[in-house]
Amino acid sequence: MPTNKILTDIPLRLDRLPWSRWHMLVVLGLGVTWILDGLEVTLIGAVAGELHHDRILALSDFKIGLAGSLYLLGAVLGALLFGDLTDRFGRKRLFIVILGLYLGATICTALAWNFESFLLFRFLTGAGIGGEYAAINSAVDELVPARLRGRVSLGINGSYWIGAALGAVITGVFVHVHIGRIDLSWRLPFLFGGALALIVLGFRRFLPESPRWLISQGRIQEAEAIVGGIESLVSRQQSITLEPVGRFVSIGRADSSGWSGIVRFFVLKNPRRLLLGLSLMIPQAFLYNAFFFTYALILTEFFQIGQREIMAYLVPFSLSNVLGVLLLGPLFDRVGRKPMIALTYSLSGILLATTGLLFVRGDFSSFWLGAAWCLVFFFASPAASSAYLTVSEIVPLAMRAKAIAFFFAIGTAIGGIGAPLLFGALIGTHERKSLLLGYLLGAGLMLVGALVEILWGVKAERKPLEETSGESDPEPLLFPEQKS
Repeated sequence: MPTNKILTDIPLRLDRLPWSRWHMLVVLGLGVTWILDGLEVTLIGAVAGELHHDRILALSDFKIGLAGSLYLLGAVLGALLFGDLTDRFGRKRLFIVILGLYLGATICTALAWNFESFLLFRFLTGAGIGGEYAAINSAVDELVPARLRGRVSLGINGSYWIGAALGAVITGVFVHVHIGRIDLSWRLPFLFGGALALIVLGFRRFLPESPRWLISQGRIQEAEAIVGGIESLVSRQQSITLEPVGRFVSIGRADSSGWSGIVRFFVLKNPRRLLLGLSLMIPQAFLYNAFFFTYALILTEFFQIGQREIMAYLVPFSLSNVLGVLLLGPLFDRVGRKPMIALTYSLSGILLATTGLLFVRGDFSSFWLGAAWCLVFFFASPAASSAYLTVSEIVPLAMRAKAIAFFFAIGTAIGGIGAPLLFGALIGTHERKSLLLGYLLGAGLMLVGALVEILWGVKAERKPLEETSGESDPEPLLFPEQKS
């Protein structure tokens, strides 16, 4: 009777590689996804004022908000669609196709001629970004050595804030100083995003298919050829000789069950992993969307900060998020997933509640409020990134991209829709005490995430994905000829 698993040493051979220029190519070629998302989200907020102008698109506040909602809807649907296709047809094929979709859609956004075309292109841009999350996170985690997977994954996910800072800077240059005509300047930042995607597309042409995915498809010779080529390249770059690993792990064969397989895996077989993923993904999505929905309004209503000055507050905030993942990321590999995820989630919640209380008391100037938010999100940034890492590590390869898409869709739907609706109602009261209720809810969700991680988190640091997902034995087995 044929087994549904394939024994191979390829994952362990990839995990034992030293860090090299080849791995940097992986990071550059795949890791830019989050930069593009941060850029896109910042751009639409930064050019909103220009889109009101009669000589441009004459969009009302409602239409601009609708465009933002359609971007999020596109991201959710794109993640679900392309996540399934990534598991079916491979990582490389999809991360080329999806980036091409984003490239075309964001350039078309710059060429939009009316509200309807602008709405359509924002939806398609979101679909491209959502699809990237599933394809890229799965590919990166499958190519990066296990001992470095935590810091690399967190660093890539945290690069969203590089895009946010970049978006704030380029809109300040292209839009607010009105380079050229007013009806042209708002289009230039979107063209910049398209140009960046075009450069990345060039990098991706040189990246291989995930050998792990090839094995799940039974394409053993192709996987062997790719890994052999990587080993040869890294050996030359590092001037070293790689020793045989002498062990193997098992990888599940491709699963054609689609989304029903996700339901069976989480609901019927692993409900604790379902709760773990939801408990980490929903709070971080709620927290970030709540912040973005309220920060500019708070600065405007309570501190009389002008629209153009708000960008100056977003740049240091973005940098604090980047520093959080860069400085704390290595600890997720050294200290461990469970203690660091629990620590960052709990500290984020405690600091968020404290900031809300001080804000209600009127103890903050706009400067100190900004400094407090920087501190909150210094810890929240690696916490949020660890949610995506966790989801990738707790599911078998055959459904990894779909699982990432599944949790991303739920988190974005609740955080992207629920948080703005709630905080919109709270801000409508014009009372600081009302906002405190929202902040305390966000803090409570983060603390719940910390508790669930303590109870059911997976010790995935420095371990092969096949072990953390439950596909293979806790200890990689010796090759048959080496057994005693």
